[in-house]
Amino acid sequence: MIPFEELLWVAWYAALAASVVAVVGLVLLHLLRGRSVATQLVVVGAATVLATVSGIVVITLMMYLDEHDRSVALAVVTAAGAVAMGVSALLGRRLVAANRVLVDAVRADPYRPPGVRLPAELAELARELDAAYGRLAQAHEREQALEASRRELVAWVSHDLRTPLAGLRAMAEALEDEVVADPETVRDYHGRIRVETDRLTGMVDDLFELSRIHAGALRLYRRRVGLDDLVAETIAGTEPLARAKGVRLRGEAGAGMPLEVDAGELGRALRNLVVNAIRHTPSDGTIEVVGAVEDGMACVTVSDACGGIPEDDLPRVFDVAFRGEAARTPGGGGAGLGLAIARGIVEAHEGEIGVANEGPGCRFVIRLPLAL
Repeated sequence: MIPFEELLWVAWYAALAASVVAVVGLVLLHLLRGRSVATQLVVVGAATVLATVSGIVVITLMMYLDEHDRSVALAVVTAAGAVAMGVSALLGRRLVAANRVLVDAVRADPYRPPGVRLPAELAELARELDAAYGRLAQAHEREQALEASRRELVAWVSHDLRTPLAGLRAMAEALEDEVVADPETVRDYHGRIRVETDRLTGMVDDLFELSRIHAGALRLYRRRVGLDDLVAETIAGTEPLARAKGVRLRGEAGAGMPLEVDAGELGRALRNLVVNAIRHTPSDGTIEVVGAVEDGMACVTVSDACGGIPEDDLPRVFDVAFRGEAARTPGGGGAGLGLAIARGIVEAHEGEIGVANEGPGCRFVIRLPLAL
């Protein structure tokens, strides 16, 4: 039986020899770090074989084995090492082939997940790439939709600015050249100039608000308010406009529905919905604004009598510069930004906004989380 002390020395020298081989192998792997996985696996296999052979040589020398036993031991280890290197090379080739399949899939347009079975790590990478390409496609679609909305916005705003500016210029020139001289007409011109100026100011304010929303620069100063108070303020602020058009405006909301919101911004979103409803509801029509709690969320619905929106247009109602057709014709007195601004404000409050045809018109719904 081998003495324990001698066994320790054998283990020490064998480990020392194997460590030298391992250091050489690590240096080679560092130098070949940019090469194929197959090449690196061959280096690993060779280092493993050489480390084993060096250990066997140390053992045979320290144990004073004869030449025959040493040759047999080395032959067995060398044969096993050759098989191990072959397996490493085969595995490397399979990894390279699987990687090439994945690279070809990535280079394809459009990307499609490989149809062959890949190693677990590469299969996970393929799934992540598929998800990433899906997100990129969605982002590209959103970018295209946003770019189309911007072009449409420029066209609408250019048209809406040109008309009042032309009128303002004509009235200013008439007053300057004293073409209009009687006091009554002069007062009428002054009044119309003020009205058009207010309209242009409102359009500029809407553009500024929309630019802040799109830039993510909309700052919310939240405070605790009641949903009933927001509904009441919205009704009070839009009642004169409804009365001037002959539209009945009703609103109700139960007490005890607290919200943590920016009252000014959310009030603007609600007013935009109500003003939009008034603009497209014919005289003698009715608009209802109702606040309630549904599924643990505060809900505000604005129901009008506009005649409905074509089903194809419903997904675009909240797009920038959308005005629609049929019941919602252009020229209603705005740049088509009110609903887009309302959506931006509601989403900034972690809420949701939607629209559906219902009854004689449309039903807009805002859902917001209740305050704890």
